[in-house]
Amino acid sequence: MSETTHSNDAVWRDNEMVASWVARSDERERGRLSARQMMADLLPFSVGESFTFVDLGAGTGAASRAVLDRYPRARAVLADYSPQMMEEGRRELEAYEGRFSYVEIDLEQGRWPAELEAGLQAVISSLCVHHLTDRRKEGLFGEIFERLAPGAWYLNYDPVKAEDPEVEQAWAAAHDRRDPQAAERRAHRSEEEQARYENHVRHIIPLSPQLGFLRAAGFEAVDAYWKELDHVIMGGRRPAL
Repeated sequence: MSETTHSNDAVWRDNEMVASWVARSDERERGRLSARQMMADLLPFSVGESFTFVDLGAGTGAASRAVLDRYPRARAVLADYSPQMMEEGRRELEAYEGRFSYVEIDLEQGRWPAELEAGLQAVISSLCVHHLTDRRKEGLFGEIFERLAPGAWYLNYDPVKAEDPEVEQAWAAAHDRRDPQAAERRAHRSEEEQARYENHVRHIIPLSPQLGFLRAAGFEAVDAYWKELDHVIMGGRRPAL
């Protein structure tokens, strides 16, 4: 695969790639429901509270839907850089009309829209930060910290890499036991599926350095709050004044 094929633009701004990804989204999301709900439950709000949260790299809004379902008076600002994903998201979020809006953001370049400059009540991200280089992960965590209101939280649901190869093999074996067709699908990936997979895994790193990035940015209460094999919910809060 060429460098262009491996780029995020080639995956998430390509009509065929996005259509292929959306076609299997229901299947993928069934296995992520408990993690989505856990991230919603970790937010420090009462069920009836009115607040606005930001969903970075929101895609079609799966993480936002979990939060909006949990908190009926919450409002979501979904930030993404793929017009195709945002268009699909608006269709999937029709039931939440009036409770969400989309803004464009480029996490790789660190270009934030004016709507997300300061005083954010909560920020979540889901299955997107792993697409960034280590330097951008660290930079992004600092940018989020600067924009959070004092006492506000950031939570990130993402895959991580094992530091021990034996652990990596154990995770892979467990995944294959849960999904007996996984090995067959790996062996028969289309060109588009292979490009998307390579884009998915190329910047995945272990959990420990990412917790360090959060602490270095200034977050407190930093932890992996939920973990299942190679997927975690990590995060922390900006200290209160």
